Amino acid sequence: MSPERWSSGPGFLLSAVGAAVGLGNIWRFSAVLGANGGGAYLVPYLVAAFGLAVPMLVLELAVGRTLRSDVVSAFRSVDADYTALGWLVVGGVLLVLSYYLVLTGWVFGFLLSWLGGTGTTFATFTAGWLPVGYFVVATVLTGVVVARGVRGGIERLSNVVMPTVFALLLSLAVYAVTLPGWERALDFLVTPDLTVLADPGLWSAAVGQVFFSLSVGQGIMLTYGSYVDEGADLLRSSLLITVADIAAALLAGFVIFPIVFSFGLAPTLGTELAFTTLPAAFASMGIGRVVAVAFFGLLFFAALSSSVALLEVGVAAATNTTRLGRGRATLLLTAGVFLAGLPSALSYSPLELAVAGTPVLDLVDESVGTYALPVSAVLIALVFVHGADFDPVRDELGRLLPLVRYIIPPALVAVTGAKAAGVARPAWRLLVDGARDEPLALVATTVALAALGAVGWLLRARLSYPRRRGRG
Repeated sequence: MSPERWSSGPGFLLSAVGAAVGLGNIWRFSAVLGANGGGAYLVPYLVAAFGLAVPMLVLELAVGRTLRSDVVSAFRSVDADYTALGWLVVGGVLLVLSYYLVLTGWVFGFLLSWLGGTGTTFATFTAGWLPVGYFVVATVLTGVVVARGVRGGIERLSNVVMPTVFALLLSLAVYAVTLPGWERALDFLVTPDLTVLADPGLWSAAVGQVFFSLSVGQGIMLTYGSYVDEGADLLRSSLLITVADIAAALLAGFVIFPIVFSFGLAPTLGTELAFTTLPAAFASMGIGRVVAVAFFGLLFFAALSSSVALLEVGVAAATNTTRLGRGRATLLLTAGVFLAGLPSALSYSPLELAVAGTPVLDLVDESVGTYALPVSAVLIALVFVHGADFDPVRDELGRLLPLVRYIIPPALVAVTGAKAAGVARPAWRLLVDGARDEPLALVATTVALAALGAVGWLLRARLSYPRRRGRG
């Protein structure tokens, strides 16, 4: 049973919003929206957010609060044979964190560059060893926050960072209204071409973005739920987290697309937009340095809060399943994440570490980054709805239970299978073009099929074990 708790309801909400609002809301949302028809994309995005993500949020929070345990212990509480599946979820989260910290380091480097007035370009930045150094800084900062605990580290950071992120977003949005491309951006964002809604790739991209953005299916909300007091309304909390997450994504769109259309940029770019084309636009602005500092500042704060949440999943599992204290567990896992992320960091450095010509970071993103989340979400839904029958969880879900039981797992399996088969276009790519490189696609498909095989094993295993019932 977890001895730690959030100090207050607002502290929990800010921390959960901090886990959800990250790089996915700011440049990933804009990239996916730009590549999927602008305003038309908002229709499946909102359907996926409130129809799929909110029920999963309630499920994870309810499981965490009911069992008062980490991801691994929660899986084991249903059946000892599911312990490995819990570690599979945690392992996927830590692998995602390993390259997410590389991106966080890049953002930090660009922030310092614009603060210093140099305004580096991505080509110049990655020509030296600074990206690796900033990766080290981002990793250490994340470890320090998590080592300080739930209240003293995670909640304290969120109480400062999240108001700052929204203040910067609002300030940049106000400035964006003054740009000549504002009206075109507004039309692009809010005027849907409903004819594209028949495209399954659009729905696939929306589901993937929503789950990525809201940190659903990664065990983050399950872990955070274990620190929530009994009196908290989890459905209300889930709705507030979702609304805040959507608001951050839309605000980011209202910041980025006026700049895109004002300076003749392509609205479909992702990471390249943040590190290559937007900095060029900043350099052309009268107050470009101020805008750049605000932009990279909010990116860094958002990325740091999400990195902390990802690491906390692993630390909570380690402290509850071993004799390690929080400090030592954080040190060991931070070191492990650093070693796992080092090849990704070196792939955009003078070493140019690659596999079959593909940078390691892109390879990890296309495999683990694309498939770990939906597979983990399916495992969580199947184990804690089909594999167990905890009264408090079922009561908390209420009318949402049929969605979690019958709709969400098949939807996620279908999306994952479509991506593995190459039917659905990828929601985003990092710094390579839109074509699927064959070696990269082969590895990604292999990982996806292996993960789907684990889901199939679980379904077969459920026929052999009775469902666990109880009040938790």
